[in-house]
Amino acid sequence: MTDIDAIFAADRQHPPRERSLPWPETRDGITVVIEPRPHWAKDMRAFRSEAREYCAYADWAENGARARFFGHVDTCGDDLIRKARALVAGEVADGHWI
Repeated sequence: MTDIDAIFAADRQHPPRERSLPWPETRDGITVVIEPRPHWAKDMRAFRSEAREYCAYADWAENGARARFFGHVDTCGDDLIRKARALVAGEVADGHWI
């Protein structure tokens, strides 16, 4: 396991509302990536892994694949994971994670 994988794994040990890094979830054959939100935000968003669509996390948590997804111009779940991994890799390289 790389340092980056360990950081993501440690973040997933927290309850969903306390996580700071995106994570995948699969239900009813659909995989989404959850985008964490600051504590003051009303809800998180769930982005389909390979499609530029999202829904509210509460809708996803309650309805799974039946959640109402909306188009998004430039982001899919895979993009969120790639960007987060690149950000963490940069922070590891800069010595911010030990």
